[in-house]
Amino acid sequence: MEFRVLIMAPFGRDADVIADVLASDGRSCLACSDSECLLNELERGAGVAIITEESVQNDSAGALGEWLEHQAAWSDLPIILLSGRVAERRSAASLHLLERLGNVLVLERPLNSETLRRAVTSSLRARARQYESRKHLAESEQHLIERVKAQEALEHLNESLESRISERTRELASANDRLMKEIHERAKVQAVLVQSQKMEALGQLTGGIAHDFNNLLNVIMANAELLARVSDDERVRKMAATIKRATERGGKLTAQLLTFSRTSNLDLKAVNVTSLLQSMRDIISISLGPAIAFSTHADAEDLWTRTDSNQLELAVLNLAINARDAMPGGGRLSIHAGERPAPDETLAAGRYVVVSVSDSGTGIEPGIVSRVFDPFFTTKPVGKGTGLGLSQVYGIARQAGGIARIESELGKGTAVELWLPLVAKEATEIVAGSNLDNRAVEGRHILVIEDDEDVRSMLVECLQAFGYTVSQARDGVSGLERLRVDDPDLLMVDYAMPGLNGLQVIEKAHELRENLPVILATGYADVDISTTTDKRFTALRKPFQLDELARVVRSALSPPA
Repeated sequence: MEFRVLIMAPFGRDADVIADVLASDGRSCLACSDSECLLNELERGAGVAIITEESVQNDSAGALGEWLEHQAAWSDLPIILLSGRVAERRSAASLHLLERLGNVLVLERPLNSETLRRAVTSSLRARARQYESRKHLAESEQHLIERVKAQEALEHLNESLESRISERTRELASANDRLMKEIHERAKVQAVLVQSQKMEALGQLTGGIAHDFNNLLNVIMANAELLARVSDDERVRKMAATIKRATERGGKLTAQLLTFSRTSNLDLKAVNVTSLLQSMRDIISISLGPAIAFSTHADAEDLWTRTDSNQLELAVLNLAINARDAMPGGGRLSIHAGERPAPDETLAAGRYVVVSVSDSGTGIEPGIVSRVFDPFFTTKPVGKGTGLGLSQVYGIARQAGGIARIESELGKGTAVELWLPLVAKEATEIVAGSNLDNRAVEGRHILVIEDDEDVRSMLVECLQAFGYTVSQARDGVSGLERLRVDDPDLLMVDYAMPGLNGLQVIEKAHELRENLPVILATGYADVDISTTTDKRFTALRKPFQLDELARVVRSALSPPA
C-alpha cells in the first residue's frame, strides 16, 4: 500500500499507458477516475501520485491541496504533474496550483517513458526516506510529543513551500538528534553489561581458586589436629593449636571472599548483626587498605534480624568498597549498628536494626542521589563499576523486609543505612554438637575418591586413625572400579575432579549399590547442594575439623532405624 503509484488521468488512454510503462519496473499502480477516488486511496497509503494538469481544476484542485496541507508532519507526498503547456505560458491559476501541490515534479508532455520511470523511481526513493523518518519518530515517546507540537504548529503555517520545507527539516534534525542520543545511551549500557560479564567471570575464577585453597587449608588443619592428638609434647600441641586457629581464620576469609561469586536465593535465618559485623573486621580492613581509618561499633551485643547472612555480608562489603573508592587519598570509614523505630510510612511500624556505613569521601551530587539504587546506574567511569552493587544492597534489604537509604553531601562524605526488621533472639540449632558420639563404627570399610593427592592422603590417614579400613582412588573412573572390587560400607568422594565430578560418581555408584552411604566432600563454591535433586548423600564442607569428620562418618554409617 505504502509504495503504490496512484494515477489520475481520466481523459483518453493516458492512465493505461502510464501503468503499462511502470509495470515493467514492477510498480504497483492504481488508476483513479476522479479526485474523490484519489483522496480515498491517498488515505489508504501511496508512494507517489501522478496526475494530469487538466484533471485538477477548480474544486478538485482545492480538495487535493487541502489534503496535502493536512498530511502528517513526517509526510511530504511526492506529486508528478503531467503538463501539456510550457512554463512561460502557464496562467496565474496554474502557478497557484503548483504551489498548493507542494512537493511537485512537473513533466511536460509529450513524455518520454524513460523520463517517467526515472521520475517515479526518484519520488519513491524520497518517499521511502519519509517512511524511515516516521519509523524513527515513532520509536521515541518524547519525540511523538515533539510531532504533536509540530503538527499544531503546521496548522498555523501559511501555504508557503519554503516554510513547510524548513519546518520539516527541523523535525527531521530533532529526530536524528534523539536517535543519536539513544544510540549513545545504548552503547553505555552495553559497556556496563560487558563489565558485568567480566565480574561474573571473575567470580567463577574466585570460586575455583577458593576450592583449591580450601583443600590446602583442610590438609593443614587436619594434620595440625593429628599432631595435637599423637604428640605428648605440650609445646608441639600449642604450635598445632596455633596452626589450627590460623587455618580456621583462613577458611573464614575464604568464605567471605566467595560472597563475590554467590548467586543463590536468600536463605533467611536469624542473624546477630553485631556478631556478623565483628566477624567481618578482617576482610573489611584488608579491602580498605592502610590509608583508611576503619572503626565499627554496635549499641548492643544482641541485634537480631532475619536475613541471609552471606548476602548481608556481601552488602556491607560492597558499601565498604564503594566508600574506599570515594576516598582515593585516604579517609575514615565507620560502621555502626543500632536499634531504631520505623522512621515513616515507608516501613511497617516496629523496631529495626540499622546498619550505617559512613565515609568521609567525595560525596555524591544532589541531582543523582535519588538514582544511586537504580540498576546499572553508577557514578564511576566505564570499566570501573557495574552499577549493580548498590542495587543489590537495596534488593537484599527489601527481601529481608527492610529498606536501604542514603545521605550524601559533596566534599563531606556519604552514609548508607540498611534498615532490617528487629526479631527476637533465637537459639542456635545444634546439628552436630560436641556431645554427639564420634567414635568409629567398628569393622567398617571406607572408599575415598579424591584427585588431590595431599587431601587424599590426609583423609586416609585421618580415617585410619579413627579405626576404619580405608581404600583410595585418584579419580571417578578408577574409584568406581575399586567400588566393584572392595565393596565398601561407605563412599567418600570429592566434588570437583577431572572427568567425572562427585555428583556423577554418586549417580553411577548408586546404580551399582542403591543404598550405599555416601559423603560428598566439597569446597564452599563447588556446588549448590540445595539445587541437587538426588539427596542420597551427606555434604561435608571443606575445610572441616577432625571431630566434624568423625561425626559425619559415624552418622553416615549408622542411619536411623
